[in-house]
Amino acid sequence: MRTLFVWSAILFVLNSCMPSYNNYPVVNSPSNAEREYQEVLKTYKSETAEVLTYLLNGESPEETKTALTVENTSSCNMVLTVSGNNYFKRIPIGKGKIGSAMIPKNQTYQLSAIVCKSSYLTSKFIATSYSVKLSD
Repeated sequence: MRTLFVWSAILFVLNSCMPSYNNYPVVNSPSNAEREYQEVLKTYKSETAEVLTYLLNGESPEETKTALTVENTSSCNMVLTVSGNNYFKRIPIGKGKIGSAMIPKNQTYQLSAIVCKSSYLTSKFIATSYSVKLSD
């Protein structure tokens, strides 16, 4: 019994030291969403060329990554947050634009965004290229 308690305590301490990639900032208003969009846009490095090359060449079973594309058909700028096991990225997507990223295959991801006055949140297992269209 004592050994079980010691191991439980060790696992608790180790788990609390691990970074969490599923905790993402909460944006609770359209004005905060626009502010976040402007901030993320300043440092964002686009992966458009890598995504297009991947999609044009076709998917290969040897690939460890796949393409995620999101079309923003709304009248507002947005930031899509993608978080999964050891993966976290915020993608700024302007109104009427498409955002994309290369993400590790065969993982469950949380996708979230504020699109104008609406919240978008989904959990999706992604094994091949995935595309979604968001509107207001």
